[in-house]
Order: sequence, then C-alpha cells, then structure tokens
Amino acid sequence: MRAGRERGLRAPLRRRAGHRARHRPDRLRGRLAARPHQPGRGPDRRPPLRAGRHREHGQRDRRPGARRGWRHGRRPRDAAGCRRRRADPRGDRRRRARHDQLRGHLRAAAPRDPPHGRRRDVSAALDAARDALRGERAWVVGGAVRDRLLGRPLDDIDLVVDGDVRAAARHLALQAGGPSFPLSDAHGAWRVHGPDRAWQIDLAPLRDGTIEADLALRDFTVNAIAEPLQGGPLLDPHGGAEDLVRRRLRMVGRASFPDDPLRVLRLARFASELDLEPEPPTVAAAREHAPGIERVAAERVFAELRRIVACDRPVEGLALMEDLGLTARVLPELAALHGVEQNVFHDADVHDHTMTVLRRTCELQADPGAVLGEEHGAALTAFLARPLSDELTRGTALRFGALLHDIAKPACQAVRDDGTVLGFPDHDREGARLARAILERLRTSDRLRTHVAALARHHLRLGFLVHHRPVERRRLHAYLVATGPVALDVTLLSVADRLATTGRDAERSIAVHLELARELLPAVRAWEDGDRPAPLVRGDELAAALDLRPGPLLGELLAELAAAGYAGEVTDRDGAVAHARAWLAAREG
Repeated sequence: MRAGRERGLRAPLRRRAGHRARHRPDRLRGRLAARPHQPGRGPDRRPPLRAGRHREHGQRDRRPGARRGWRHGRRPRDAAGCRRRRADPRGDRRRRARHDQLRGHLRAAAPRDPPHGRRRDVSAALDAARDALRGERAWVVGGAVRDRLLGRPLDDIDLVVDGDVRAAARHLALQAGGPSFPLSDAHGAWRVHGPDRAWQIDLAPLRDGTIEADLALRDFTVNAIAEPLQGGPLLDPHGGAEDLVRRRLRMVGRASFPDDPLRVLRLARFASELDLEPEPPTVAAAREHAPGIERVAAERVFAELRRIVACDRPVEGLALMEDLGLTARVLPELAALHGVEQNVFHDADVHDHTMTVLRRTCELQADPGAVLGEEHGAALTAFLARPLSDELTRGTALRFGALLHDIAKPACQAVRDDGTVLGFPDHDREGARLARAILERLRTSDRLRTHVAALARHHLRLGFLVHHRPVERRRLHAYLVATGPVALDVTLLSVADRLATTGRDAERSIAVHLELARELLPAVRAWEDGDRPAPLVRGDELAAALDLRPGPLLGELLAELAAAGYAGEVTDRDGAVAHARAWLAAREG
C-alpha cells in the first residue's frame, strides 16, 4: 500500500528538512509571552492567547473575528479605491511593524523604534550595562558617542563586547529584568530592552581582535569613535570628533562603500539629519559606488529613505541623493518629474513644485496653528504625532504623500498642438496606483501603501469644493465619506499643495483655499474623532419596512439616509423610512 494514497497517513516526513524554518523553536514567538531572552511586547501588540482556550501553540482560536472572512460578495474598497483586507477586530490596537523580528542581516540594519512621546532613559541603560558587564571589555560606539558630542538627545546605546555577546546580553537582561533577543545571525548582534522598554542596548562582537581595527571597519569617521563602557578617554583614531566640530562628513577609508553600498544612501541621510557637509573625496567615492544600491535589500533602502524624509532637512537630503546618482535607482519616478512643465497656474516644473509641497508640509507639521488657526494647533500637532506604520508617524507619512502626490503627472500630461500644457487629467487616480506600486517595491507595509495611495487619490478634492462655497452639509458629507480614514491627513496635504502654488492668480487662490480649509476643519476633525451621526435605521429594518431584498439598492438607500441624516434632513427612524420610500419613488418614476 502506498502511504501517499491512503487518507490519514503522512509518510513523507523527509520533506521537513526542506522547510526547516517552519519548525524553528521561535516560529511562534509572536504568540508566546516573552521569555528573558526574547523580545518584549508594547501595550499595542497582540496579547498571548488566553489560558484555557487552545493554549498558545498555534491551535484553533475561538476569539471573535479570529477566522472571520468576507461572507458575501467581493471585498469592499479602501479610501484609494483598492480592494482592502478585512478590518482588524482590534481596531487601533493593531500590531506595529516589528523590525526587531527581522532575520539575518536585515535585523542588523533595522532602524530604531518610532517616537513614543518620551525619550529613553539612556543614563539608566548605561548604569545597567556598567553594573551587569563589570569585568567585561566593552565600549560604547557609533551614534551614542556621536550624538552625545553633538548635544543631541540619545535614544539607545550601541556596545561592542570583547567576549561572548550572547552571554553578555542574557546576563544584562537577567540583571535588568527585561528581554533580550538576537538581532543578526550573521553578525552575532543582540538587543536588550529595559523594563517596560525604558531603554534599549544593542550589543555586537568585537571585530578583528582590537577596538581600533573594529573602528576602521565603520562607514564614516563621526561614527568611528568609541568610549570605554566603564569610563576613560575617547578612542578616536580617525579624527571623528574634529570632523563633528567642523561639521564635516568623511568616509573612514576607500573600502567603506564597497563593503556595503547602502552607505552611499547613509551618506545622504547623515548629511541631512546631522547637518554635515560631505567632503569632496567622499562624495566622489559615493558616486562611483552608487550603482551598488540596486543590490541592497529593499527593506534596508526604505529604512534609510524613511529617515531622510523624516528629518528636519528632507529636501536637502533628497537633493544629495540625486547628486550622488541614487534617485534614479531608488525612486526613478521622482527623477522623471524633472522638466515636466505645468499649466499657467504653476511657474515651476513638477519636480520643483513637489519639493516645495514637501517644504510646506514640513512647515505645516512643525506649526499647524500658524496656518490653520491657533485653536487647532495643539490638536493637529498631536494628530500628526500619532504612530501610523513602518515606524512612521502620521506626519511623516504625510511627507511621503507630499513626495508622491503628483508622481503620475508625466504620464498624464495633456498638451495642445502648440505645446501649451492643458493639465494632467486623472493624475490623482493614476498617482494612487503608482504610489502603491512604489511603496510595494520598497517592501513597506500594506497599511502605509494604502494610506499614501489614498492621499494621492484625494489630494484634489478640497480644491474642487472651492467652487461650491458655502459648502452644504451633503457635499461635506460626500467629501468625508470619500476620503474616509485620511480625511484630516488629505485636508492638510491639500493646504500644503495650495501653499506651494506660484502661478497665475496664486495669492487669491491660496487665500480662498485656506479660508475653506479653516471653515471645514472642525467638521473634519470631528469626523476623524468618530463624532458621526448614528444610523437612524438598520439595514434589516429598512428592508423589512420597504419589502426589499439585501443588495446594491439597499446599500444605496442606506448611503442616501446617511447623507440625509448628516445634513439634518431626517432626524428619526420614521422620517428615515419615509425619506427612503420617497427616494425610491423618485428613482422609479
């Protein structure tokens, strides 16, 4: 008898070797409670399964919504008009992107956690490390030393340990009462969190036997400074401290860029983030090795690009990327915006306009009250500081929206026979598709792709309402429903877009647009906060009252009642049913 043909027998166990990753002891780590050597959980991460319910090892889960799929018809569309996934039953408690769960070299390059509204207690981290690693030869290296010399706030600590890194990390975690876990299988790095994620320390093994040899393998001189963990003078064999004083960015050696082509992009990031001037030989070497960026994993590329866009000088960072020859390889669609002329309402080409919109977005993010009224300033600042996805806040995601909102204009340009540009029909719809494709290529989360695609799709809508002032409640409701979860974000993007206008009649256009934005902002904020009228009648009740079967017509009726309720045209159940009956009669007549 052949086992493969007999139901219930699973003879070919030899296949397990081909899928070894499926059977690793940490494959269910996302569901298990953290052990002393495993990563901890933030308050918004998925809780372990409840005791007494199918345990915690991957068996069936009867929690509400755990296996619920789409029961009828096709999936609904998201705010960008794309098919979306089922809504997360945990609402705003979704699990964040977990870069501490990346494997191999991606973990070693993973960026830090997003801002949480509080600084990490770095002094407590150093005290814990000094106490736990007393007797070990260890050095504080990299960004922690550099940022302390610059007077910048520290978020975490990097240590180099001359010894068993795994044992050192686990001992530190045990002493501190926090979790530890490996970051890189290839490099032997580990990460330790303090209690309640109060601090973070990354530990890496000493390379090539001495700290001086280890520092010689680093990218830039400002990152090649070490300080003994237990105290002592700085070790600065390459003059990094002097470079910081002179605001200069230099490579450590000619092998810096060949060793890791991502360092070319890091050059642009450090220059813009730290306001340093790259020296000419370093720039020349970076240009030479820029093509190597195409061999770097997309996740690592986006981690650096994200920090350029999020820093205080993103336009300068993007300009340096272009000068180094990176933009054409990382964001060719952005490079294609150069030289694309616009209509009479814009003096600048699409690329320069996009950079101006990005600047205005940064200014709006820094002080929204100065543009939209001080009564909204604090609330908008808090809104833009909310974490969204991919270690980005909503404010930083808004910057990506500014960067990609006109990305489809080259493909949508309409020109007269005499060369006059008429406009860019459908560039919002095509831009949503292209923005999603770009972020998918960069391996971002689906949530970020959907968010930025929706910003591109709807960035023109507020401008259309200018021609319908005063905006009636029904039209406002249509705007809020169409923009959905990005209603407030896209309103802010629309303001930044209008502030970047420099063409004919620009001053009047900007003034009218700002008046409209200020007028609608209270309603948009209320919608974002969930302050929406409750349905006056349920769908099953309406179907019974009108003798209708479930279907598209019933959905249209419910949408009409929602608009009528928001506009104040109906206020109770009986009025809603009567309104629906009249609407049906008018439709059929």
